[in-house]
Amino acid sequence: MYKSLPSPSCEVNWAGFYTIDTATPADNPGLILGPFHGKVACQTIAFGRGVCGAAASTEETQLVPDVEKFPGHIACDGASKSEIVVPIVAGKDSADPGRLFGIIDIDCAVEKGFNETDKKFLEQLAAILANSCDWS
Repeated sequence: MYKSLPSPSCEVNWAGFYTIDTATPADNPGLILGPFHGKVACQTIAFGRGVCGAAASTEETQLVPDVEKFPGHIACDGASKSEIVVPIVAGKDSADPGRLFGIIDIDCAVEKGFNETDKKFLEQLAAILANSCDWS
């Protein structure tokens, strides 16, 4: 899909999902690799580690224009230069913090490969997934 889009979108070199790793203890949560397209990636990521772990622990989108400048970046593919990670949180509103089910992770082979428009629409996709899928 991304290869059919105009630049910089055609420079996407990895796209996939990580879900909550139910095998990790609640006091030390982690993510486990789900469906993806690209080079083989890290199988598990602890909350707080790298861009994915930061998005999971804060439940906030991480828009990283230059991964080399992100503290603790995990380089699964050395060709990646920018990254966007969007948490998938169901039931989140002003009265309820919701429940994190996983993250959407997309890497790009060029710096500044993602922008606020990408963020907006990926967050909408995450909301659809969070509230439309059976996560049990």
